[in-house]
Amino acid sequence: MTLPLWLADTIAKLVQKAPGSPRLAPEVAFAEIPALTEHVTIPTRHGVIAAVLYSPAGGAAGRGVYVNLHGGGFVIRHPEQDDALCRYIAANAGVTVLNVDYTPAPQSRFPGPVEQAYDLATWAAAAERPWDGSKLAIGGQSAGGALAAGAARLALEHGSPRIAVQVLMYPPLDLTVSAASKKAAGKETFLVRMGPIFDTVYCPDRARRGDRLISPAGPNDPTSLAGIAPALVVTGEKDILRDEAVRYAARLQDAGSLLAHLDLPDVGHGFNILGAPREVVLPVYAAIAQAITTAFGSE
Repeated sequence: MTLPLWLADTIAKLVQKAPGSPRLAPEVAFAEIPALTEHVTIPTRHGVIAAVLYSPAGGAAGRGVYVNLHGGGFVIRHPEQDDALCRYIAANAGVTVLNVDYTPAPQSRFPGPVEQAYDLATWAAAAERPWDGSKLAIGGQSAGGALAAGAARLALEHGSPRIAVQVLMYPPLDLTVSAASKKAAGKETFLVRMGPIFDTVYCPDRARRGDRLISPAGPNDPTSLAGIAPALVVTGEKDILRDEAVRYAARLQDAGSLLAHLDLPDVGHGFNILGAPREVVLPVYAAIAQAITTAFGSE
């Protein structure tokens, strides 16, 4: 599916104006967990962005920080969809969580959002923050997971900040292959339809889609990942993006940087915000909190 850029941009802007985030089922909204929140702004090379800061009980001092990047095909701007996850991590990992509203495409195309994610990590790691910036984790869902992977790659290449763990939930990691071509028996079709629009809006130049910061599971990145932040990778059996995340998990394994790969049966893309029951979602959130706690405790 090839769309003119003007048409893809128009569709993307209409999607951005659509009604808000999916309404989570009460059992996975974690409304019973108090949310101690504060609105903050963070400078990046691509402008100042807003974020919601979730504080752990007892305060931030001496504790680490988790930078959360929401999903939405690099286009949709709904960070509030991650409220439940942020509540859970702040409470159960005992860390500050920054739920950031990065600038999506077409307002900011590749590599803008990746560079914003890296700038956010650098800001969060600074010594003057109220938390312990030496204990830094970053993660995201879908497009947010791809941005987290890109930020971790930039941190490896620049030598800072030190990221203790990266959390990659059902991320798109190979844009060299059209989303329409990823269709397969037993897989969902939503991203087959919308993926080409997302890809075109985010990175109109098809030649650039092989870049290491956008397609680390693609064929054009032979560089070793040795030394990259340890990763927890989460995939779903019915997700058309599963195979590329599996390939990237193998690369991380080869580099000695794969903490775990949770490959969930019978669920698809965005399972935690699109109707999966508590017994599916809760173990994943618990694994994320445990990965953060373990990484920070071992430093």
